[in-house]
Amino acid sequence: MATLSDEVRASCAAIAATARSVRIDTEALAALDPGPPPALDRERHYLEGAAPDVAAYFLTLDTVNFGSGWFPTLRKRRGSSGYFTVAWALADRFRDAGPWSNAQLRTLRTEEIADTLGQPRDHELMALYAQALRDLGRFLGDRHALDLVALAGGSASALARTLADGMAFYDDRAFYKRAQIVPSNLALAGVAHFDDLDRLTIFADNLVPHVLRHQGVLVYEERLAAHIDAGRPLRPGAQEREIRACAVHACALIAARLGLSEQELDHRLWMLGQRPEIKAHPRHRCRCVAY
Repeated sequence: MATLSDEVRASCAAIAATARSVRIDTEALAALDPGPPPALDRERHYLEGAAPDVAAYFLTLDTVNFGSGWFPTLRKRRGSSGYFTVAWALADRFRDAGPWSNAQLRTLRTEEIADTLGQPRDHELMALYAQALRDLGRFLGDRHALDLVALAGGSASALARTLADGMAFYDDRAFYKRAQIVPSNLALAGVAHFDDLDRLTIFADNLVPHVLRHQGVLVYEERLAAHIDAGRPLRPGAQEREIRACAVHACALIAARLGLSEQELDHRLWMLGQRPEIKAHPRHRCRCVAY
């Protein structure tokens, strides 16, 4: 029986095979050096608490681990990207006040999450974050993050399926970026173990494709490249899906060549993408709740 991750792998391979705006350069793919093994930032993530609180932190963080299309408009913390601005602010909230209860999540207001993250209360993304967190509270009911891990029976893919089926903002058909990153982060944080972690795909966002493009692995059609290089946002649609799908498929090939899991390869490439020479170039931006 195909798992969620198998479905992602197959759907992305199919999209890549017929892509018109993006292609994979197999010579550059064979030469790619993905960088060092992954590690979580201990200041900008909440890792020092009890296991249930750390698990709740990562489930909360990954529930709002989207909005990169809006990140240029956020008030950034010092030396931080949009992602690390959100992750760090949430970590400070957990350090100061602990996790929100499920009942609190179910009634969370836009103003509270905006204040927590240090953002304007009328920012469009804050309303989406509040909606996502209210949905998380509804989905959890009386359960805790570690209850979901137990119900998954040691399967990262099963946990990802539960999240994707249970919350609208996790239902990222063909990619399931955030549904898969939850078990990965729980495992990296040392609060959960999964037997099939190495079967996850990469977490298809806009940074790993950008790294692959910078390294020559992904090649964009001229008009698409010019659009992105001009800093213009992409609409959700075929081109944006081709970028993400080709990244997933390319990383499956790279991981097999290097003897790495796709999940570990993703973290290595994502960290590579923090380098100034890579961040200096525009990446594709799309205002959506997938990434």
